[in-house]
Amino acid sequence: MIFVFVYGTLLVGESNHAVAAPYVKSVQPGTVYGRLFDVGAYPALVLAEASEGRRVTGEWLEVTEEGLRAMDALEDYYGPGEDNEYDRVWVRDADGVREGWVYTYAQAEGLQVIDGSSWKVYNARKRS
Repeated sequence: MIFVFVYGTLLVGESNHAVAAPYVKSVQPGTVYGRLFDVGAYPALVLAEASEGRRVTGEWLEVTEEGLRAMDALEDYYGPGEDNEYDRVWVRDADGVREGWVYTYAQAEGLQVIDGSSWKVYNARKRS
């Protein structure tokens, strides 16, 4: 089983979910400690310590190996130490029940902080 925490355009119902959908075995709600930033058409996540208290809501997708490769391609992740737009790192859900991969942004400096914990809520407000 491969679990990936998604928080932006890969969420069910969002613009890039079709990239992962053919490979998804299950979807569960989740939360990780971190902060979201607005990159324009998509968000960026920077992880934080639990003591900071900031949480990001999203979904845990259980995917096949092919699904992970498809998401790596979408996120411009080429491997450890490569020139990645996003890094793929191991994370534990805020409730401690699930762990898996998440894509975190390599450079969030200068980006607008998203107020709140949900890309879906923020993006809906931004579009209206």
